[in-house]
Amino acid sequence: MKVIVSACLLGCNCKYNGKNNLDSELVELLAGEEIIPVCPEVLGGLSVPREPSEIRDGIVILKDGTSVDGQFRRGARLAAEKAAEENADFAVLQPRSPSCGVGQIYDGTFTGNLISGNGVFAENLIDAGITAVPSNDRNKIKELIKRFR
Repeated sequence: MKVIVSACLLGCNCKYNGKNNLDSELVELLAGEEIIPVCPEVLGGLSVPREPSEIRDGIVILKDGTSVDGQFRRGARLAAEKAAEENADFAVLQPRSPSCGVGQIYDGTFTGNLISGNGVFAENLIDAGITAVPSNDRNKIKELIKRFR
């Protein structure tokens, strides 16, 4: 089984703040599977660290309103192409992210408010027919592991 995983969840220091979201329980859950780490933001040419971004009116922006939409969309496209090339079975992504959020993302006000929606990478995966699930949905991850083993 091949699983795309947000690189930050695997301990890669690629988050906007230069840190990671290491999820040891997830790593253990996926032990023995072929893991394909991706960070769409880095693939899109953004630096680490970088200013935080959110989606407002369909455009990925920095807090000061500067658009980084092009970089996010380029990275999302490249990461989705990698998932397709690798014939990934599904993806486990970082919740709430403007790239990787599945089902919920920040609302674009930089106040921590959440809205329904997907990040640009999650949306590309879904459009390509690849199931994307947030890392905090353990039941869905376990279901997908059983389905693809």
